[in-house]
Amino acid sequence: MNGNMLSFDEAYEKLLGFVRPVREIENVDTMVAAGRVLAVALHSTINQPPMDNSAMDGYALRAADVPAAGTRLPVSQRIPAGSVGHALQPGTAARIFTGAPLPPGADTVVMQELCEHDGEDVVIDTVPTPGEAVRRMGEDIAEGEEVLPSGLRLTPQAVALAASVGAAQLPVYRRLKVAVFSTGSELVMPGEPLPPGGIYNSNRFMLRALLAGLGCEVEDFGIVPDRLDQTRDVLRRAAEGHDLILTSGGVSVGEEDHVKPAVEAEGSLDMWKIAMKPGKPLAYGRVHGAAFIGLPGNPVSSFVTFLLMVRPFLLATQGVSEVAPPSLMLRADFDWPRPDRRREFLRARMNAQGGVELFANQGSAALNSTVWANGLVDIPAGTPVARGELVRFLPYGDLLH
Repeated sequence: MNGNMLSFDEAYEKLLGFVRPVREIENVDTMVAAGRVLAVALHSTINQPPMDNSAMDGYALRAADVPAAGTRLPVSQRIPAGSVGHALQPGTAARIFTGAPLPPGADTVVMQELCEHDGEDVVIDTVPTPGEAVRRMGEDIAEGEEVLPSGLRLTPQAVALAASVGAAQLPVYRRLKVAVFSTGSELVMPGEPLPPGGIYNSNRFMLRALLAGLGCEVEDFGIVPDRLDQTRDVLRRAAEGHDLILTSGGVSVGEEDHVKPAVEAEGSLDMWKIAMKPGKPLAYGRVHGAAFIGLPGNPVSSFVTFLLMVRPFLLATQGVSEVAPPSLMLRADFDWPRPDRRREFLRARMNAQGGVELFANQGSAALNSTVWANGLVDIPAGTPVARGELVRFLPYGDLLH
């Protein structure tokens, strides 16, 4: 604990403790299931491969029929993929193609590059061993085996695997419905004239894109001015039919920060200050049955807090079983001699030399640092870093999906 602030780990565990996972399941075509969360483990109803088959183009034969390189065998049949040959007679070979079933009696395949076709015969230029270039029935997946676990966010390769065992549909949890809005009388949409004191609203674009990347259905309630009555009105409307209300701005305790009293008036609120930088202000509560998370208005703080706090909350609510992102231990190609009392997440980029370097301006207003970087360096509170030491690096590739 840092003063009256929760440590990052305390806040993380507390937030995940509030998760109420969705329970509704729907069946969707496997073709469009990528990005969804599998609700029930998938078991294979077939062996994969379903039969012994050739791993390459070549000749199927009995290894015992080729005692020496240069052995000549008559070619008795031709087996392309998608067809089934007949039993192989002893002392003969079958022309076979990748994926074609191995004919009964054959125990190996010799790749065509090691063979010479000569009229009706083939000359084998090597001494094969039994089982060579043969994919055995069920060697990848056995009938009845669990193919995909429940709680898995389906990747392109996962839906391909499901299709390979004949799954035309998959049971998945329904999508989360998230209402989002920004607060601040100073906010202006791009394309509109920028008045004195105004700033363009970047958080609205960022949060919508982040939520879409996590497979959420997003309804945008726009920009809410710094007024308590209007904030309460939007909260009431946003709670209808949504699992989560996500806001940016207005969660501090200034005179113009109305989100906290509005949420307390419409529901209940845990107001957190987290010992993290950038970040610190984060609000969680419930409004008329919907979860509520309020992010800082600063764009960099909002971005980092979303990745580290909101993302795992959403994944857990979606039914994902593993929500913590993987990290790498990389060489620091920088010095960080004056650490903060809070845990710091520095915008950083992995370089071609296998190290990690920092964006020059780590200020919380430097939104361009989030584009330059390809991840975050996690610096424990009060910990200096010297060039050459190992630091924990969180790649964007794992934080944005």
